[in-house]
Amino acid sequence: MDLFSILTLIGGLALFLYGMNAMGDGLAKVSGGKLEKILENLTSNPIKAVLLGAGVTAVIQSSSATTVMVVGFVNSGIMKLSQAVGVIMGANIGTTITSWILSLTGIQSDNFIIQMFKPTSFSPVLAIIGVIFILFINDSKKKDIGSIFIGFAILMYGMDMMSSAVKPLAEVPEFTNLLLKFSNPLLGVIAGALLTAVIQSSSASVGILQALCLTGAVPFSAAIPIIMGQNIGTCITAILSAIGAKKNAKRAAAVHLYFNLIGTVIFMTAFYLINAVVGFSFFHQAATPAGIAIIHSVFNVTATIILLPFAKGLEKLACLTIRDKKEDVVVSAEDREFMILEPRFLEKPAFAVEQSRNAARKMAEESHNALFTALDLVDKYSEEGVDCVKNMEAKVDRYEDELGTYLVKLSHKDISEADSHSLSIMLHCIGDFERISDHAVNIMESAQELYEKGLKFSVNAKKDLEVLGQAVEDIINMAYKVFDTQDTQLAEKIEPLEEVIDELSKEVKRRHVQRLRNGECTIEMGFILSDITTCLERVADHCSNIGVCVTQVSEDLYDTHSHLNTVKTHPDEAFYHELEDARIKYQLS
Repeated sequence: MDLFSILTLIGGLALFLYGMNAMGDGLAKVSGGKLEKILENLTSNPIKAVLLGAGVTAVIQSSSATTVMVVGFVNSGIMKLSQAVGVIMGANIGTTITSWILSLTGIQSDNFIIQMFKPTSFSPVLAIIGVIFILFINDSKKKDIGSIFIGFAILMYGMDMMSSAVKPLAEVPEFTNLLLKFSNPLLGVIAGALLTAVIQSSSASVGILQALCLTGAVPFSAAIPIIMGQNIGTCITAILSAIGAKKNAKRAAAVHLYFNLIGTVIFMTAFYLINAVVGFSFFHQAATPAGIAIIHSVFNVTATIILLPFAKGLEKLACLTIRDKKEDVVVSAEDREFMILEPRFLEKPAFAVEQSRNAARKMAEESHNALFTALDLVDKYSEEGVDCVKNMEAKVDRYEDELGTYLVKLSHKDISEADSHSLSIMLHCIGDFERISDHAVNIMESAQELYEKGLKFSVNAKKDLEVLGQAVEDIINMAYKVFDTQDTQLAEKIEPLEEVIDELSKEVKRRHVQRLRNGECTIEMGFILSDITTCLERVADHCSNIGVCVTQVSEDLYDTHSHLNTVKTHPDEAFYHELEDARIKYQLS
């Protein structure tokens, strides 16, 4: 081989790895986190877990990615270690789909239809479709599908470049002799493990082996131990991911390693014993891409069938390796809530966005509960209620801090347009949720002041607050639903109600002044009433912010003040209709 052939080989490998990565990213975007969500929820049955692990890996084209997700699930407490075992086994089976696709490169026929099954024949067509989708179609889903097609075409072009570059090596005796050395099982396993550990993808390393097979210089005697080693080498990604994780997450990575190690020992022992007795006719023949795919699949399926009944044993072995310590800290229930924001999920941004939505929903729920617990204290004061409001407000503050940090990290990832919109909405709205919980604390402090001074609102003041409180509860429920569903039509109903709440707040204060003049109330009570109504009015303002944010982001506009100005200075007929309905519904008696 000359220098240019070496450069062609390295360039082909680079394109192959890039194509595999691009295809995997495109598939992950198209799935939109749904595959990971399925894994999260449907892994109680061991056989179902294996099938799901295989299915998800076959789609995202990476057992390493699936296993890293599983480590993240276990670390965050979403998945138990016992559930993870089956998924890990299934991931090893699912990753063989890549080798079957690549094995099509070995098809030889003059028949046009059969020739079209060769990836080098149909990948240019996929590349053309992919380019059209990316350049000329605005639909983000279509663009992601285009990325999958382009990724596959680049992968196959890289494979073809590698195959062309190594073909002359078949005539080089030193290369042939080197490959024959890998017929030594131990050397072959080490070589396969090292190659896969370096590029961190068993699918890619198997693809490289298949490209070498096209030279006709790789015998099955060398290919088999290399494939076994490749399955061990792929464990490095999960092991690296488990660094710094909790005990059970490290055990999940250990299960992955033990499964491949034990499977390799069993498979190779059985294979070489049978070969010594029977003598496989293909053993010294030149390996083919299809042969590599068969061995890769047979090993992983056989290992799963043998070891699945001993899943508990693998779990115990992992627990024995990574033992519990007496000083291990027990994770509190509150801390577990925040563990859904698992850093490892950032490697699958679509799923990380989904987990962020779940966290944001919980944050919204906490702020809602804090506000209305505080309002209840105005009439029915209790120290337990005060502690409850403080705890909920502290949790909302923590959500703002941790979720905000997580979302900023997520914003640097490559995500779909829909997920980008969700991310923008969350980044804008979590501040409003936090401020609503702050107003809950202010209302709680007003209730505390009433209780400590032995004061009570008059019957009329209570009635006025009830009407205002009901309007605020309705606008909060509406705003939170808009946030959750991104329903822009419902968002349009928020602003008229916010305007009515402003009117109610002014009217409640005006009525207090009237009662003060009539000697029915005191200035001190007026200050407290004003504080509460002002808080409720500001809560409505934050609900307005949420509605405007959802509307603006859906239209790719971010000028909130301009939008509100347009709505209020040039309202349409629907706005007037909603405004009049709200005025009638929330009349003060």
